[in-house]
Amino acid sequence: MKINKRVLCPERLRRIPGQFSWIDQRLVRDRYLQRCDHAALALYLVLITVADAEGLSYYSDASLERMLNLDHPQLLHARRQLVQAGLLVYEHPLYQVLSASGSGWAQ
Repeated sequence: MKINKRVLCPERLRRIPGQFSWIDQRLVRDRYLQRCDHAALALYLVLITVADAEGLSYYSDASLERMLNLDHPQLLHARRQLVQAGLLVYEHPLYQVLSASGSGWAQ
C-alpha cells in the first residue's frame, strides 16, 4: 500500500537545533522525560529515528508493537502521552514528530 505523505503541521517542521542533534536537549531540561512513561519514550525514540526530514513516518501499529514489545493498549497509551505532551501529531497512518517550539513545550 502506497502512503501519500503530507506534512500534518507545517508551522512546526523540525529543524536541526543549535546543538546539532535531533533529540532536543529540552527533553531533559524541561522534564519531558519525567512526564512520559518508558513506553512513550521508547516510541518517541523510534519515531525520531525513522522520521524523514519533515518529522514524518508511517509505521503501522502492528510494526511498532512488535518493535517495542507492546500490546495494542500500551501503544495507544504511549502515543496519547506524546500527543498530550506536544511532542507528536498523529493522523492515521501518519506520525509527525514536532519541533520543540510550540504549545507543548515549556518556554
